[in-house]
Amino acid sequence: MVAHDGNAEENWFRRFAASPEAKARLVCLPHAGGSATFYFPVAKALAPDVEVLAVQYPGRQDRRHEPFLTSIGAMADRVADLLRDKTDRPLALFGHSMGAMVAYETARRLERDGVPVAGLFVSGRRAPSRARDESVHTRTDAGVIDELRKLSGTEMDLLGDDDVVRMILPVVRNDYRAVETYRDTPGEPLATPIVAFTGDADPMATIDEVESWADHTSGGFELVELSGGHFFLTRHQDVILGRLADELGGVRV
Repeated sequence: MVAHDGNAEENWFRRFAASPEAKARLVCLPHAGGSATFYFPVAKALAPDVEVLAVQYPGRQDRRHEPFLTSIGAMADRVADLLRDKTDRPLALFGHSMGAMVAYETARRLERDGVPVAGLFVSGRRAPSRARDESVHTRTDAGVIDELRKLSGTEMDLLGDDDVVRMILPVVRNDYRAVETYRDTPGEPLATPIVAFTGDADPMATIDEVESWADHTSGGFELVELSGGHFFLTRHQDVILGRLADELGGVRV
């Protein structure tokens, strides 16, 4: 019997649409408690001009029996390791909320190793240098569920199902711990340009906090402000997909 390899590429990346002739590759990193399937619509919309690799963190869905990675750095280490040899086409990163931090740290690791990153697209997250004192991960189960309801990132009817709650709470708590204990390590700014998408009513990231992403790159920065709260991107999917298509595939979806 072949031993299961939790570091294998097929465990970490999901390809929801075949794009063998893609002009670019976009790696999408989910939010806290999220999974690769969140990016299924992105993969379908951008194919075949952009190949989308949706990251599946351990500890959820088909990887639910694998141990969690408990820090943003550990997640970025694994993703960067798997991307270092993918230089056959331009590589870009997209992350929402926690995924934005993993994407940023992945880009730092790749650049340090001489692997160019064509673009970093961050969504729903303040700049790494703008830390807050947060402790959702230390709350009771009811407290964590209240936070999820506030952010509207999980279907509300699912939170009334005890079996679903028991299944997702360890994942969510772990991810919140990773985000809330993360602190940016000062260093050279990225060379890759950063585009930051944000909701104008997002309680997790003020406009001022998002604008500070400009301090983390020498390659150019753009803020795209849209209406909505923390999961504004589901409301503005067409706008975001159109921007990604223009930047990476040269076509409008």
